[in-house]
Amino acid sequence: MKKLSIVIPTFNEKDNIVSLVDRIDNALQKVDHEIFFVDDSTDETPSVLEKVSSEKSHVNYIHREGEKGLATAVLLGFKSAHGDYLACMDADLQHPPEVLLPMYVTLENGADICIPSRLIPGGSDGGLNWYRKFISGTARNIGKVMLPCLRKISDPTSGLFMFRKEIISQADMRPIGWKIMIEVLATSKFSKVTEIPYTFAERNSGESKIDSQATMQYLKQCVDLRKRYVKDNKIQVDIWTSEKTKERVDSFLNNI
Repeated sequence: MKKLSIVIPTFNEKDNIVSLVDRIDNALQKVDHEIFFVDDSTDETPSVLEKVSSEKSHVNYIHREGEKGLATAVLLGFKSAHGDYLACMDADLQHPPEVLLPMYVTLENGADICIPSRLIPGGSDGGLNWYRKFISGTARNIGKVMLPCLRKISDPTSGLFMFRKEIISQADMRPIGWKIMIEVLATSKFSKVTEIPYTFAERNSGESKIDSQATMQYLKQCVDLRKRYVKDNKIQVDIWTSEKTKERVDSFLNNI
């Protein structure tokens, strides 16, 4: 069985850590996995991470001083993680940990990258208010216009994804700001993407980190990626229905 590393950037998410770890462990009971937090917090989050990591040997964390930014935090996590498969998710529980097992199963079925989507049948962005939906949709459309490599993917600006570690071995990633998945999609060598439906949830605790600076960083990132994205990837996108996803997960669990 391939080992999975879940990389989670944190910034002042002390109230979510314990619940997040418990839900991940419950979802991945039959999968060899580790959880790797990269923390830029200014509150008590590092103390919570220290306590959790001392109690659970598969939980690791790095606390950065004087540095912040989701994308660079995730990249550090990718470099530090030990898994054959790497996943990225947010700490606020808007990305439900229960989707990690179906994501893992898609890679076991041959996908290079799995992207849970809010925008395919069975998915929902119901956790977003109208303003967040507008911002998310605008960012998604800008990305698709500027980067042809994103156009076949329904939800390319999400922060929730999983992939085979080897696809980034030669990737020229120079992430800024908050969007790491477009960096992986644009600079990595891969061919098969599987999308599965999921429901974006309401924030459990803490505050959204989206602001005008993050918007400007995203636009700058898209402009920069125009110069260096991999142009010869032949991308095939396979969309799993809710029924197919359940069927494949059940088959996986019955055969391990």
